[in-house]
Amino acid sequence: MKVVVDMTRCQDHGQCVFAAPEVFQLDDSGHLAYVADPDESLRSEVEDAADVCPLQAIRVEA
Repeated sequence: MKVVVDMTRCQDHGQCVFAAPEVFQLDDSGHLAYVADPDESLRSEVEDAADVCPLQAIRVEA
């Protein structure tokens, strides 16, 4: 699984952090950091994170 975040759309709302904290975090500056190739076992959480993103900036690829 590959996670792609369009950082030009992302506004660091952090909803993804709540949905999948193992994959998405806010750094010390409040900007999104994420694991681009998380374990497949986290797919459900990552897909939930993509769904709750208010700007639909997250894509989950095979």
